Amino acid sequence: MADRTPHQNVTFPSNGHEAHGYLTTPDNGSGPGLIVIQEWWGLTDHIADVCDRFARQGYVALAPDLYGGSITHDADEAGQMMQDLPEDRAATDLAGAVDHLLSLDAVTSERVGVVGFCMGGGFVIQLAAQQGDRIGAAVPFYGVLQSEPDFSAITAPVLGHYAETDDFAPPTKALEMGQAIRDAGGSAAINVYGGTNHAFFNDENRLGTHEPDAAAVAWARTLSFLSTHLGHQD
Repeated sequence: MADRTPHQNVTFPSNGHEAHGYLTTPDNGSGPGLIVIQEWWGLTDHIADVCDRFARQGYVALAPDLYGGSITHDADEAGQMMQDLPEDRAATDLAGAVDHLLSLDAVTSERVGVVGFCMGGGFVIQLAAQQGDRIGAAVPFYGVLQSEPDFSAITAPVLGHYAETDDFAPPTKALEMGQAIRDAGGSAAINVYGGTNHAFFNDENRLGTHEPDAAAVAWARTLSFLSTHLGHQD
């Protein structure tokens, strides 16, 4: 049975209802805004830790809680929770998160970045298409697209991180997505990491697929990409 996340610390309006999430800020109190989108497990310790890591790099990071407080460590239950999440509701909550970040005095950027993992990686692409110029950089990690958005609506540059062996997010599909974004007039660079499987970045994943070396390279590339397109506070 799903547990409850201890990481909700902020509430924000979202299309007539309240959404929740985890918000972290740099020690200096301000920086560019960044949305971090959860995997199918929910708003777990790992996602909160990723937000904290981004905050240490100078970003105001917000992870919306798309499951309303529920988390799980069981793959079958996580798959069911993902299937039960209406894509339109998730899109609404994510749009509300963008609104909330851009309304904060602590956020110094006119656009926000968005980074997501697994299910959240797919939502990165959806959000970039939905929000257009309000997204300044989009970074999907092994993103699983539930439906194909209008790629021509994506104005943010895209940096993708995908595993060489991944039945959930096959690299061939990721490369095709990158080409489709470029064909539609956008910018997309898709990295495929040799010797890796799904969730290679997640150092808490229970699939046993964490690859520290690949994760370190993907992290460094992500920070460089975000710095180029959003700026950052030292």
